[in-house]
Amino acid sequence: MNLKNITVLGSGIMGHGIAQVSATAGYNVVLRDIEQGFLDKAMEKIKWSLDKLATKGKITQQEADAIYSRITPVVNLADAVKNAQLVIEVVPEIMDLKKKVYAELDSVADKDVIFASNTSTLPITEIANTTSRPDKFIGIHFFNPPQLMKLVEVIPGEKTSHDIVDLTLEYVKSVKKESVICRRDVPGFIINRLFIPMVHEACYMMDRTGATMTEIDSAVKFKLGFPMGIFELADFTGMDVIHKATTEMYLRDKKVILPHPTIEKMFDAKKLGQKSGEGFYKYSDDKYERVALSEEMAQKCNPIQLVANILNNAAWLVSNKASDIEEIEKAAFLGLGLKKPLFETAKEIGIKNIVNELKQLATKHGKFYEPDPLLIAMQ
Repeated sequence: MNLKNITVLGSGIMGHGIAQVSATAGYNVVLRDIEQGFLDKAMEKIKWSLDKLATKGKITQQEADAIYSRITPVVNLADAVKNAQLVIEVVPEIMDLKKKVYAELDSVADKDVIFASNTSTLPITEIANTTSRPDKFIGIHFFNPPQLMKLVEVIPGEKTSHDIVDLTLEYVKSVKKESVICRRDVPGFIINRLFIPMVHEACYMMDRTGATMTEIDSAVKFKLGFPMGIFELADFTGMDVIHKATTEMYLRDKKVILPHPTIEKMFDAKKLGQKSGEGFYKYSDDKYERVALSEEMAQKCNPIQLVANILNNAAWLVSNKASDIEEIEKAAFLGLGLKKPLFETAKEIGIKNIVNELKQLATKHGKFYEPDPLLIAMQ
């Protein structure tokens, strides 16, 4: 198939970002939402973003105008998918809502149209099975903001055909992104499988070791090579996103995550992080402020419990044939901004020490912490 026409369903931050990167790559894009007002806002944001790129000299004003003109905002769903070859759905992460959208979409889209969901945690196979074309259904998880983030996770469902996987990988490459394939439709895919449980683990670590938030964050940044601390990263991501992902992942598999009550409490109290002015830390205005972290504070904290958590989940992905070490490292580098490979950090600490840590945690706090067979074999 010579892919030319793409429809993006949903014009929020992710939706208009995906529309912009697709139009930049030369695709004809229809951006669809349920109200004209939403579309007007999205088109304004796209125009602002393109003009900014032109001002910075990244593209010419002529190119900016041409990209903008390739995006057509449409409210009516049947009109929006009339010429589509690929539909990328970016509606909120609510399973019932997604199923409702796909029921409607399935009835108006031509039978050859490919459906791709930008979900970050929901099961691809389950959504695909609500349509008449599970073989033409795939997960395509962009990261926020799509204009800047390089990584895209591609997740085939149980019935997705090889041709659709190949076509999706080609599309990702054409929009100048890097793909990793999550070979099995597992809860959290690759990045959220590593990141979300680690946020909860950091809360447990604070309870159990008495380390402060800034000490843990400093250790995560300076010892583990993260671009920012884990609590800082959680605030940046948003407690609404983390809480929703936690609920979904825990619902599907209790082994993935051990929810710490703090996350739900913060979500209920609308302490969503940077976007609401307060999360783990407080923020005084719209400008993004970095939390003061230091190598000195990092020395006061041994982050082995966090390394054990993230590594156990990485090992699980390999043992369960969802990914391999190389792909996981690529995902962590591009999606989490890790400056140092995970398994390299693990070797520095010592796999044996990590396995012992997990065994001790399992003895004290239950089966969740039992080390993955891969880690046991690696020591």
